[in-house]
Amino acid sequence: MAGADTTIIGRRVLLLGATGLIGSAVAARLHREGIAVVAVARGSGPATNRLPIERVIPLDLRAAVTPEVWLPLLEGIDAVVNCAGVLQDSARDSNAAVHVAAPAALYAACERAGVRRVVHLSAMGAERDALSDFSSTKGEIERKLAASALDWVILRPSVVVGRAAYGGSALFRGLASLPVLPRLADAGGISVVQLDDVAETVARMLQPGAPARVGIELAGPDTLAFEDVVARYRRWLGWRPARIVELPAWLMRLGYRLGDLVGRLGWRAPIRSTARAEMVRGAAGEPAEWTRLTGIAPTSLDAALAREPASVQERWFARLFLLKPLALVVFAAFWLMTGVVSLTAGWDIGVGLMREGGAGSLSEPSVIAGALADLAIGVGILFRRTAKPALFAALAITVFYLVAGTAILPRLWEDPLGPMMKVWPILAFNLLLLAILDER
Repeated sequence: MAGADTTIIGRRVLLLGATGLIGSAVAARLHREGIAVVAVARGSGPATNRLPIERVIPLDLRAAVTPEVWLPLLEGIDAVVNCAGVLQDSARDSNAAVHVAAPAALYAACERAGVRRVVHLSAMGAERDALSDFSSTKGEIERKLAASALDWVILRPSVVVGRAAYGGSALFRGLASLPVLPRLADAGGISVVQLDDVAETVARMLQPGAPARVGIELAGPDTLAFEDVVARYRRWLGWRPARIVELPAWLMRLGYRLGDLVGRLGWRAPIRSTARAEMVRGAAGEPAEWTRLTGIAPTSLDAALAREPASVQERWFARLFLLKPLALVVFAAFWLMTGVVSLTAGWDIGVGLMREGGAGSLSEPSVIAGALADLAIGVGILFRRTAKPALFAALAITVFYLVAGTAILPRLWEDPLGPMMKVWPILAFNLLLLAILDER
């Protein structure tokens, strides 16, 4: 907006959800204005180390449900931006805590501490229809914030996409890599909105004289069908149009249920029951009021993609997005099956090899120990919290098997089935999974 006053209210902002797709973009946008961003995140590490922030406050929002938790964090803070959100309850996430209890406690603390300006990121349609726990909790906290005495702004973006990708925006890229795309027959239209436009809006809502006590829908200029969004990404990535197919309803339901299962294992799968419920409603809107209040003319998806051709890294990401869960499942199954086979059909073979190598009375305990280690690694890979240490354990035990096998039974290198030679692709697969394990 030419000639706009870009001075931010105050110089320090408390930012929730700083490691998320929107939160990280907001942190970068405020940093360009010279604003000190104090980030609230579940923990510190690579995800926060990459952010241009003053400091990070490790805090699990599920435990931050009283104003007393937040009051010390508001000292020296001039404004609050809440970008925190979860799609569905899981072992790591709680809609009720992250969307309602924690922010309600924070906003009560803001009233007590005199921090009046709050920019709250919600979701399009949450104030109207509760189709899931996601939208019902988003709507509930909107009502609580609206009833407060704060100078609040509620932003309700449609599906947010950008050069960075996470969740739904990453799913578009992943689906774009498929030559065959299942049609979501009951999905509503989507007015996709660009991440940069959302971050710019947050910055302008912190300017002196910015609107207060308003809710603004952030919708892109075009409303597209789900498969049309995927088609645009596929064209951007340089691939021919995909064939659209109709899948049986039961198969689609199975896919969402599998996504729910993955969520219970701690992974944030973008395809879950909540996603299905929200996609039925769609996320279509009109940007006129947004433009009137901020001067921002939202960028269309076509224009955003045309700004910069897709790089080879984008093509890698698109192809790996759906291959990653498949690879993790296959690798976990490999370790689980080696453990099961060692304790069942392969028992005699394993014990025989150990005795041949001179283990003697330790042959049977050694086979049992190895099988249990394999089973533990397989289970560990399936759970998000333990996946990385399990992969490192798999790497270590594979190298141990290679060294021990060479020392004890060097003839295995001459086996025509190549049990020792096959260790090398296993090691490469292991390293590849470690390289692509990060979610953010």
